[in-house]
Amino acid sequence: MGGKADPLRIPEALWQEVVQRYPFLSDLSASDLHKLRSLSSEFLAHKQFSGAHGLLITDDMALAIAAQACLPVLHLGLHWYEDFRGIVVHPGPMRAQRVVHDETGLVHHYTEELSGEAMDGGPVTLSWPDAHSPLPATGYCVVIHEFVHKMDMRHGPADGCPPLPSRALQRRWSSLMHSAYDDFSDRLVQAERFGGPLPWLDGYAATAPAEFFAVAAEAYFVNRDRFSQEFAELTGLFDAFFRP
Repeated sequence: MGGKADPLRIPEALWQEVVQRYPFLSDLSASDLHKLRSLSSEFLAHKQFSGAHGLLITDDMALAIAAQACLPVLHLGLHWYEDFRGIVVHPGPMRAQRVVHDETGLVHHYTEELSGEAMDGGPVTLSWPDAHSPLPATGYCVVIHEFVHKMDMRHGPADGCPPLPSRALQRRWSSLMHSAYDDFSDRLVQAERFGGPLPWLDGYAATAPAEFFAVAAEAYFVNRDRFSQEFAELTGLFDAFFRP
């Protein structure tokens, strides 16, 4: 499905199959679906997919990833993803070797299991089982998560604040995201320490502002109703950025 970015180059049956698989896509308006199909076609024409460990990338797999990846930039454009070309898909979770230095100077080596990773200036890697099966009920979508990281990295390392179009939005973003991140982290600690219900969203969101942004954004796109109940102010903030 490479070549000229024409939405009609995506076979109708394949497009409908992918859209119907994901409720957060099938619920889009007709005009947004048409735009998403066009962006997905352009995405497929300019990105290079490769399978790790002998995984064969089918048209269905590539389109499923493309459609999810294009959702955050539906109203912004694919130039947000112009700093990279490669997308590496693994047949299962990835194992990354990590090295950290603690406060005493000791070096610790460990293996981390990942469902996806976005490299600053480099490719996006994804676990196909996770990319294929987002979980709207929990707000989970690894494809959106990693591609939002790429948006965050557009002007440097991910810090939870993508390039914003105005100083007013920058001030609003800094205030609301900082407050929401602190509140979420506090509620998570309270729930884990003293019992009680955990806050909605994966606890991984509390590890860093960049992760909070990515986790919140995936939930915003795949389960807007629940997200707006839990994070009303962030819903308005994300609308101002993702739907200008």
